[in-house]
Amino acid sequence: MSRALAAEDVEVFERCLSVGGVAVFPSDTVYGVACDAAQVEAVRRLYSLKRRGLETPSAVMFFALDLALASLPELGARSEAALHKLLPGAVTLLLDNPAGRFPLACGDQPATLGLRVPQLDERLAALAAIKWPVLQSSANSSGEPAPVEIDQLAEEFRDGVDLVLDAGPLSGTSSTIVDLRGYELQGTWSVLREGPVGAEELTEILG
Repeated sequence: MSRALAAEDVEVFERCLSVGGVAVFPSDTVYGVACDAAQVEAVRRLYSLKRRGLETPSAVMFFALDLALASLPELGARSEAALHKLLPGAVTLLLDNPAGRFPLACGDQPATLGLRVPQLDERLAALAAIKWPVLQSSANSSGEPAPVEIDQLAEEFRDGVDLVLDAGPLSGTSSTIVDLRGYELQGTWSVLREGPVGAEELTEILG
């Protein structure tokens, strides 16, 4: 059954992450696992749950586009225009990262940043109160299906995280990954993982 997140849920989520916790939360696609993007031990815990090496990049999620843009002042005009067209939405964007921002999320690719800004429907609207980014990934071990409801969450995740936020069943398709690293200078882009936003729609938006 669907359940809207309350302001109290989001306050607990924020407090959990602020003290180095790891939490499962609902996004606009599948359930994710998140931590403070700047806390090394929290990132280590998250990666251990994922059975993923620290060299593997993850995405940084903002819960509002304006906050993402304010944190990336070096974005070029063409790239910024693309973000305005694509976000919020069910896409993960790979961007050039000349300033080396969010190094823990970038793994062994510090020149690339993965960016997510989810589309928050009525159930998830309370997440808009979060004013700082999180390091996030889908709440599953690498290679396993991403959960679309809490009943699908693996036992090691239930036992290994500090908080689980349940909003009921989600859409069930992980975000489309779009590589925009050549977009600023060459106007080129590519889809690295198919998802809810298809190539035809992206072509209409990006050219």
